Amino acid sequence: MKQTLLRLLVTLFLSPLLVACKIGYSFTGTSINYNVTKTIQLDKIVNRASYVWAPMETMLNNSIKDRFANQTQLRQVKRDGDIQISGEIMSYDQFNKSISSDGYSSQVQLRMVVNIRYKNRKTNETWEKPFSATTQYSSTVSLASVQERLVTEMINDIVDQIFNASVANW
Repeated sequence: MKQTLLRLLVTLFLSPLLVACKIGYSFTGTSINYNVTKTIQLDKIVNRASYVWAPMETMLNNSIKDRFANQTQLRQVKRDGDIQISGEIMSYDQFNKSISSDGYSSQVQLRMVVNIRYKNRKTNETWEKPFSATTQYSSTVSLASVQERLVTEMINDIVDQIFNASVANW
């Protein structure tokens, strides 16, 4: 009888506490206040690099749009977004990374630099930053045979950097 009464008292005492508590987690890693910031305007990132690989611009733009669509609750709009992101691909270069004992290149480094302008109209935060990524490939293979895979890797890295700088505050 005492145990039943004790259980009833504990249940009655703890129930209001458990109902009143709310625990929330965000697994997307964003620091967006969705009560204030509701939309994002992702302007087309244009390719201004002297060396141009045609699919790169579309790959980058699609990757940025997908990341914000999948990892935020922001509605993408064409203009007047609460957050505005624009920019351009500034460079896409390859150069010799290492030289073999016979004097020829053994590794080639590929580098991509994207300049991004960010504006949050709700918090009045603005910045402009370059984001870059590099990768290497063996000089024994042609760039054309590895270019799509390497550009995809660099784009994923750059999109991570842009996302973290703009809405994750890492």
